[in-house]
Amino acid sequence: MSVNVLYKTQAKATGGRDGEAATLDGAFSVKLSTPKELGGGGGAGNNPEQLFAAGYAACFIGAMKFVASQGGPKVPNDASVTSTVGIGPRSEGGFGLDVALQVSLPGVPRAEAEALVAKAHQVCPYSNATRNNVDVKLTVV
Repeated sequence: MSVNVLYKTQAKATGGRDGEAATLDGAFSVKLSTPKELGGGGGAGNNPEQLFAAGYAACFIGAMKFVASQGGPKVPNDASVTSTVGIGPRSEGGFGLDVALQVSLPGVPRAEAEALVAKAHQVCPYSNATRNNVDVKLTVV
C-alpha cells in the first residue's frame, strides 16, 4: 500500500525514556521520564505512551471531522476524545500496547455518534497504523 505523503516531520530522541526528544524544526521539545510502574523514577517529564495518547486523541477528532465533511453528522465544538494507552509485557514476548478511546459528542444522537466513530476509526491514520497490531477499544460516552 502506498501513501501520497502530504506532510512530514522529524523528531530526534536522545537518552531513551529518561532523555529528551524534539522536532528538528524546533517547534516541539519534551523532557522524557520513565514511569515508576516501568521501573523508572517517575520524575518530571513525559513518556512515549503519554505522547502517543495525546496524538491519537487529537488525530481521532480530526478523523471525525473529515468523516463529517463527507456527509456525516457535524462534530460539535466541545467534542472530545480521551485516549488511554497502556503498556506491558506481551504473552508472545516483548512489550505491547493497549488503547481505549472514549469519545464524547455532545448533542449527537447515540446511533449517529457510534456510526461516526466507526467510520472515523477506518480513516484515522493512528487507527490504521495500529489495526491488527494493537487492541483499540472504542466507546461513545
